[in-house]
Amino acid sequence: TIKPGQIPPQLGTIMDLFTTSLHLAGVEPPTDRIIDGIDLSPTLMGGQITDRPVWYYRGNEMMAVRVGHYKAHYWLWTEFGKDPNYFSFCPGQLVPNVTVHDQVNHTDAPVVFNINMDPGEKHPLSQKSGEYKNAMKIIAPIVDEHKRTLIKGEPSLNYCDNAVMNWAPKGCEDLNYCLPQPESKPKLCPWSH
Repeated sequence: TIKPGQIPPQLGTIMDLFTTSLHLAGVEPPTDRIIDGIDLSPTLMGGQITDRPVWYYRGNEMMAVRVGHYKAHYWLWTEFGKDPNYFSFCPGQLVPNVTVHDQVNHTDAPVVFNINMDPGEKHPLSQKSGEYKNAMKIIAPIVDEHKRTLIKGEPSLNYCDNAVMNWAPKGCEDLNYCLPQPESKPKLCPWSH
């Protein structure tokens, strides 16, 4: 078990909850599909760490990857809307060249954060720094291998439907900005990258 006051360096995602829960319940995972999550019970019970990257995708595009203490963003897109009267970043959340309304391609020079030192991702590493260069020496081959060996599937969340968005959230009356809910018309999402 993890002792009080310790923070294990294990990377985990929501996908790991399924696999971990199955193991803790004594149930074998299904074998008729690929299960992306890993069993985190060795970390929870014995402190063992499984070194692995965590991928961040939007549709079929890899947006970022977390490797150890570092997270490298290959695309940036915060997408809060473009009307500055109604869509803005929370105070203290605007990070120049990181929180952006438009998609920005950084595949040639990813934006890298040291998550241990900067968990809020507010201070990107300088691309000229030794830390950035050392991090990319580790991250780049992992990304190259991932892209080379990836067997693409159909993303399960690849359909968009404007009707499922919250068009009249609580408080919209105060802003005088409530919208009528449109008719449901699911369609393939138009990823523009």
